[in-house]
Amino acid sequence: MNINILAGGPIELLPNLNEYLGENEVWIGVDRGVYSLIKMNIIPKIAFGDFDSVSDDEYAVIEEHVRYMKKYKPEKNETDMELALNWAIKQNPDFIRVFGASGGRLDHFLANVQLLVKPLLEDNHVEIFLIDHQNILSLKGPGSYKMRKRADKKYVSFVPLTLDVKELTLKGFKYPLEDRHITIGSTLCISNELISDNGTFSFSEGILLVIRSND
Repeated sequence: MNINILAGGPIELLPNLNEYLGENEVWIGVDRGVYSLIKMNIIPKIAFGDFDSVSDDEYAVIEEHVRYMKKYKPEKNETDMELALNWAIKQNPDFIRVFGASGGRLDHFLANVQLLVKPLLEDNHVEIFLIDHQNILSLKGPGSYKMRKRADKKYVSFVPLTLDVKELTLKGFKYPLEDRHITIGSTLCISNELISDNGTFSFSEGILLVIRSND
């Protein structure tokens, strides 16, 4: 089972969500993202939010179509996305995709990126991808990883999210590295490219934000 979450970010930044439909796909809506899913004829299994970003008429549409609702007061300690993501992680899916979480407000975007670290901190191995029409983001902890070349995502960037990332090694890339120590704030690993059909990256300590992008 894969879980797909649609938040309330700008719909013009979404990829084609029809590519993520199937028997093994479970959809969740977050706040205005619930209404957006319904308008795209995708009925979410469950909805999360305080729904302060929809009108009364739009909320009536949501109530009509969604069976399970998790409605919260606007005054709460977690964002709607965090509440939805906490629920999704507990379902033990193969992986989680998050859409509609970039663009718009920068504070929400940065908070959503940081939410990707939750499984790493909780020693949970479910992988979370934040996806829009131009980018795929994920977080990685220490280890060795394979990466397949994608024509639609030419560029690969590695951004340290901890003070240090140690012994970073990149193989199969246009700009390879061998046991390189990089620190937060470094732009050394921005806009790399795979030159082989497959490449690998590994590091021994820290957390990396991995971004695959196109122009």
